[in-house]
Amino acid sequence: MKIGVVTFPGSLDDVDAQRAVTIGGNDAVALWHGDHDLKGVDEVVLPGGFSNGDYLRCGAISRFSPVMAEVIAAAGRGMPVLGICNGFQILCESHLLPGALIRNDHRKFVCRDQRLRVENNRTPWTSAYAEGAEITIVLKNGEGGFVADEATLDRLEGEGHVVARYLGDNPNGSLRDIAGVTNAAGNVVGLMPHPEHAVEHLTGAGTDGLGFFTSLVEQSFA
Repeated sequence: MKIGVVTFPGSLDDVDAQRAVTIGGNDAVALWHGDHDLKGVDEVVLPGGFSNGDYLRCGAISRFSPVMAEVIAAAGRGMPVLGICNGFQILCESHLLPGALIRNDHRKFVCRDQRLRVENNRTPWTSAYAEGAEITIVLKNGEGGFVADEATLDRLEGEGHVVARYLGDNPNGSLRDIAGVTNAAGNVVGLMPHPEHAVEHLTGAGTDGLGFFTSLVEQSFA
């Protein structure tokens, strides 16, 4: 599978995401925020970082990048899209996902290995995991608190659109311990923790994040 990884001005984890895509058995294709086409990719990853310096709001400027017009249109046609951390923020700003990400409730940047529970393994990005699987991947954010109104939260819970949930102490004040969500169609996923930093034992957090990048390969050969 050809997976495009978008680089925005201020992206920090684009190269890490490209490496994770490759380790997961896919072909990584570099995309630039100013591109007007997706170069024939099958899926797209929006990586973490501080796109456009996080001025105004996290992801609010990047949402209007030329490449996002293509991503939004492709997602509407069913293309799988994964937004990680800042990418999650961009997806919310683009209205591809509900809710918003706000400053951590303790007002501090957090960086740690984080335990999660996979709540939905029926997306193109999570099918490698068993439903209810408990995994540990890296979390690093200053504005990672997921918020939405009660009706939206109830709908996300009731329709099974919560993808992952924090276990143990809530690291950023996300409502209902939500770490990741998907859209109604299931092809767009936003995740605050960083699976691309947990794909090799050498980097310390183990390989629990690798499933986010092997799920697509497993589905294509299913």
